[in-house]
Amino acid sequence: MAADLLIGIDLGAGALKTSVIRLDGALAGEASAPIATSAPYPGWSEQDPHDWWRAVCETVPRALAAAGASPRDVLAVSFSAGAHTQVLEDADGAVIRPAILWNDQRSGPETADLRRQWDARILEIGANRANPTWTLPQMLWLRRHEPAAFARVRRLYVAKDWLRSRLTGTWETDTIDAVGTLMADASTGGWSPELCAMIGWPLETLPPIVAPKTVVGTVTAEAARQIGLAEGTPVVCGTSDTAAETYGAGMTGEGLGVVKLATAATVSVLSRHPRPDFTVINYPHIMPDHWYVIAATNSCASAHKWLRDTFFKRAGEDGSAVFTEMDCLASAVRPGAEGLFFHPYLNGERSPHWDPLLRADFVGMGFNHGPGHFVRALYEGIAYSLKDCLVALRAKGLDFSTARLTGGGAKSALWRQIVADVLDVKVELPAVAEASFGAALLAGVGVGAYADEADAARRVAIVSTATPDPERAALYARGHGLYCEIQAALAPINHRIHAFVADAGSGATARRDEVTHG
Repeated sequence: MAADLLIGIDLGAGALKTSVIRLDGALAGEASAPIATSAPYPGWSEQDPHDWWRAVCETVPRALAAAGASPRDVLAVSFSAGAHTQVLEDADGAVIRPAILWNDQRSGPETADLRRQWDARILEIGANRANPTWTLPQMLWLRRHEPAAFARVRRLYVAKDWLRSRLTGTWETDTIDAVGTLMADASTGGWSPELCAMIGWPLETLPPIVAPKTVVGTVTAEAARQIGLAEGTPVVCGTSDTAAETYGAGMTGEGLGVVKLATAATVSVLSRHPRPDFTVINYPHIMPDHWYVIAATNSCASAHKWLRDTFFKRAGEDGSAVFTEMDCLASAVRPGAEGLFFHPYLNGERSPHWDPLLRADFVGMGFNHGPGHFVRALYEGIAYSLKDCLVALRAKGLDFSTARLTGGGAKSALWRQIVADVLDVKVELPAVAEASFGAALLAGVGVGAYADEADAARRVAIVSTATPDPERAALYARGHGLYCEIQAALAPINHRIHAFVADAGSGATARRDEVTHG
């Protein structure tokens, strides 16, 4: 039988997923494996890249088995992963340190320094503003705080590129992830000597840049042995997870947005050109001659999981079952959660505040509030944060009347309806709302299984639609106003809390030193 399956592998913040699809876009099989995140200090977020590779080796055979397929049935494979996250190798090809994730906040001081010196110039060259989530300030942190590690770097990989190199032995990145490092010139698509010079980064450690659909190699004999694919299977470069998700959701033209309810939440819309601005994020898109503009909130499904694990999950219980129970409890609560508000700033915030010192809160609690109110308030609070994102995009002349939903949070019918009501737009759910699906489609584009990118995206099927209810939309418009007032009132207090925690931490450190050395 001729090879007629495509594989997409996506590295998420908490898990790696492998999806096997047929050429008609139907999901044939999938498998996932958890990825552990380390937070050795407040605001830090790191992972061991070798854990990613072990997850690939585990999930590829399981996904093929679920599809009832053999390695010879696979036409091509591609990858996606979070932008900004980097893997650093030395001259011997050894990984130097854990990967600093996109949601890591340690480079706040470095970000402030970059903004102070070159804020407008960075935006002009890179089409984006320096923030702690980007590779540029993260690598400035590395230079300042781990100079020995900085000096050892001979190759920088973006996360999906390091994983892909395990299959092919090659070294490259795509145009989208290159812009995502904030070390590339957005107008030329090449690395920027000027941006790299701002942090003293050697250009020779940066990989060649290719289009996301480029076939960069084939599966080596050793990789075939480890992951269960056929030697010689074509491997397509791939791209960042949000690019793959928006593409896999069918965002191939203006007027259609994508809302991502994953570890973080994003609102994305296509544009013919970038919109450099201090409040939004700009990337080239998989669709030729297009960019997608993003506004993003840091905590979404991660906040949902935090609420579950902290207040709802009991020892020995299955986490997914608890999510279902929480959803039922929230469904029984009236819209507006009887005045309970939630701000999802568990790890600072991006759009539109760009403030790593903001803190999460539940505001307006009373004896009338039970467990379901807190779940509904979380759903609504994240939707209000998405409304903040949409307002930021509309200020740039970007808008949509229909949004496709992606990410794990999209599984909740209640949450989908809340998003539709808060944003006051129609919400559509694709049959497969995963970055791994978009990566698999991209693999097919790369090997010519589809005529072009738009042709592949026609395989996207819609399985559910939520339309906004006018009465609820009006209520949530008022609620969003209150949400914004509370945020503005608490922001300076959040900053003082941060200083309080920092002072308390320095005092504790001093006391430990006295005990240790006294």
